[in-house]
Amino acid sequence: MASTPKSVGATTYQYDHGQRKTYTPKPYVDFGRHAWWYTGTSAVLLMQSAARTVLPRVGNFTNSLRGLKYISVVGGGLMGTGIAQVCVQNGHAVNLVDLDHSVLSKSVDAIRQNAHRFARKKYPNDDSSAASFADSCLANLETYTSIEEAVHGADLVIEAIVEKLPAKQSLFLEVEKYASPECLLVSNTSSLSLRQISSVLSDQERFGGLHFFQPAPVLRLVEVVRTTHTSETTFQLLVEFVRSLDKVPIACRDTPGYIVNRLLLPYLLDSIRMVERGFATPHDVDLGMKLGASHPMGPFELCDFIGLDTLKYICESLTDQMSDDPTFMCPNMLHHLVDEGRLGKKTRHGFFKYDAQGKMIVEEHR
Repeated sequence: MASTPKSVGATTYQYDHGQRKTYTPKPYVDFGRHAWWYTGTSAVLLMQSAARTVLPRVGNFTNSLRGLKYISVVGGGLMGTGIAQVCVQNGHAVNLVDLDHSVLSKSVDAIRQNAHRFARKKYPNDDSSAASFADSCLANLETYTSIEEAVHGADLVIEAIVEKLPAKQSLFLEVEKYASPECLLVSNTSSLSLRQISSVLSDQERFGGLHFFQPAPVLRLVEVVRTTHTSETTFQLLVEFVRSLDKVPIACRDTPGYIVNRLLLPYLLDSIRMVERGFATPHDVDLGMKLGASHPMGPFELCDFIGLDTLKYICESLTDQMSDDPTFMCPNMLHHLVDEGRLGKKTRHGFFKYDAQGKMIVEEHR
């Protein structure tokens, strides 16, 4: 039996026997806090207690959660495509919007291919069910080049466009203009301030952050980020939405780098500086961290996977936000590699070289 819930700030936690922390919507916890005294007794006594005053909030929250059905994803790049795929695979209707028809065409092709691959894994011995599931995923997907058309009727809009503050602010101004007042607005940014992005909105309470990790269909973690203006209802709805995608939400305030990048970037940059100073080779650093620290991927392989241009941009963005902290300053080696066009796995050359299938060519780095 779970212990009595406890409230920590604005977020409510509940613990089971294993002490695993889970996020529980506050209306549910408030009802439970009042109702558990009457467990096994008269329903009349229960409804005469303070629990009855919480019931409308429980109903309103549940109805709001059921309403997060229609999702608009803005941006047809790798991340937007991945987020759209995750949503359709879990039964959500998705409008994917991008200004470029060719980008949308590539996105649909990728989602179609990945949906069939996912379906075969889900139904390994049932071709009929696999085909039916893949078809249902694609039936949930619509594409648009118009923001107005894409967000009309949406319950949630997820932005996944280029990491540039003016572009995101301009987009959300347009989204707010055409979306319903009840629609939740979310950015997938990993490096920009949510407070600054949302500063242009007239209603900042319905705005928050959902930071998915690439590749979104594979990695289960999602950082659910709130600003000082994000309402408790918005935050809890976003947490439950992440769960509806069969992903794991972790909560964070709007702070540079959130949780993962704030801890990961110094590790990656220190690895680059170590090689830059001639202390070790990328191959040996990666081997050391995989065999000595049980990391599934070494820092240099991870840098190549992320993309060195992306890594450089995140460094510069975090340095701008924390100008008095040299931790995130971009190493010269990273600047040089990006200038040379060695961007990592996507160009088949970064810290390592890769063949046409994306497999690392390690022999050249021994």
